[in-house]
Amino acid sequence: MTVRVAIAGLGAIGLAVARAIDRGRLAGIGLAAVASRDADKTRRLVADFRAPPAVVPLGELARHADVVVECIPAAHFRALAEPVLRAGKTLMPLSVGALLDHDDLIAVAEAHGGRIVVPSGAILGLDAIRATAEGRIDSVQIVTRKPPAGLAGAPMLAARGVCLDGITEPVLLFSGTAREAAKGFPANLNVAVAVSLAGIGPDKTRIDVWADPGVTRNTHTIVVKSDSSDLTMTIENRPSVENPRTGTITALSVIAALRRLTAPLVVGT
Repeated sequence: MTVRVAIAGLGAIGLAVARAIDRGRLAGIGLAAVASRDADKTRRLVADFRAPPAVVPLGELARHADVVVECIPAAHFRALAEPVLRAGKTLMPLSVGALLDHDDLIAVAEAHGGRIVVPSGAILGLDAIRATAEGRIDSVQIVTRKPPAGLAGAPMLAARGVCLDGITEPVLLFSGTAREAAKGFPANLNVAVAVSLAGIGPDKTRIDVWADPGVTRNTHTIVVKSDSSDLTMTIENRPSVENPRTGTITALSVIAALRRLTAPLVVGT
């Protein structure tokens, strides 16, 4: 049996995932449909695929697929997510921060037999954090360091009139909760929300965000204190060439998450 996958958004992440499926890298997975803001451009992008998927409006993806991968701006999250979950399908979101503004969708999924499956994205250790959450977690602290270009245009910086051009030393831009960070940096800190959902929630998970001209990779360090384990984990992600706000590993994480759906052997919690 083939699991039918649809992808919303064919930017750097969505296109990489679409190509992997089309090239047969994921056994038992087929690319059924895609949607993006510019339908004509999307048709050109998939024209050379071995099996070009249907190009449909965002709201119709659920009709064509069992699993819908969300790679679109957070402003359009609900318009995609709600029809998918009401149809009893599986949503695989990358705009994880948008779940905090639309957490009623979890109840929608439960009522209609849908599922929300969050891939690891650009972060590590979610399996260990989930395991510690079965006991007692005392604290979760995240420190994020990114090249200034990877943070440019964030709403929090725009609202404060902060310009990062020409900085020569690390600058602490934000210190607060994962919920606050998701609002201020919606394109940058989905990792913090993923960590919070795996652990003690977005209001107890703390994060510091640094613009650091001395780093060339998006770097996240997570420290978890719990009654079962103390975790200290660091990941250094190479920024995507197409979009420096995200890591190259993000698309690979989605591919790995899709592979788990049909794999005969699944490793990890």
